[in-house]
Amino acid sequence: MSKFYNAKRKRNLYDPDSDVPYELSRSKIDLFLNCPCCFYLDRRLGVGQPPGFPFSLNSAVDKLLKKEFDTHRAKATAHPLMKAYKLDLVPYKHKKIDEWRDALGGGIKYLDPEMNFIIKGAIDDVWVNQKGELNIVDYKATSKDGEVNLDSDWQIGYKRQMEIYQWLFRKNDFKVSDTGYFVYANGDADKEAFDGKLEFNVKIIPYEGDDGWVLGAIKKIHACLESSEIPKSSQDCDFCSYRKAARELEEKAV
Repeated sequence: MSKFYNAKRKRNLYDPDSDVPYELSRSKIDLFLNCPCCFYLDRRLGVGQPPGFPFSLNSAVDKLLKKEFDTHRAKATAHPLMKAYKLDLVPYKHKKIDEWRDALGGGIKYLDPEMNFIIKGAIDDVWVNQKGELNIVDYKATSKDGEVNLDSDWQIGYKRQMEIYQWLFRKNDFKVSDTGYFVYANGDADKEAFDGKLEFNVKIIPYEGDDGWVLGAIKKIHACLESSEIPKSSQDCDFCSYRKAARELEEKAV
């Protein structure tokens, strides 16, 4: 990890004196909501949280699902999962679909003229109903006993992710339904043998999003970055708790 982790970054920092629009990703908005202190250290001072390890299996599921839905996108037909859940939808065909799904390219973007932020996020998929309304779709993969759902407290991040995407598409003048969908693949670990393959039960979970909080959060982020003071740590931030505990022990050892 240390080979790739830069503990003191100088790029992509917010400069209060700059007139250049500052790019703010969906994940960084979530970071701010989880811990303003960690967000400020990252975006203003260049000290980001150490990265986690990549979830290669999740990425493989994501890639395969996109291939499946792209096949139906090309033919403007409903995926069998849509039919199974009686959803009158088809994958949305648009010339920018690959751009919207490209995290490295920035995904879908919106320039907020008041904050001078370019808000961006990379979606997994978009479906469309008979009214021409877009349904934002996010793929998730896991392996757990029982049915997958969105009931855990930590899954608030999934919901906020969906709502930011809905907000971004609305800001790009698309008609967007409040209903988004999570395509949730759950690996079946109850098979008698592995046999070189892992089978998944795939479920579609509808979610009624409300993006009314997004603009307010962006304004708070702008005020945070404009300030010269580091915000207080979030009480439930593991990174801040670790730094505090380590700092206290180091001070005692001196």
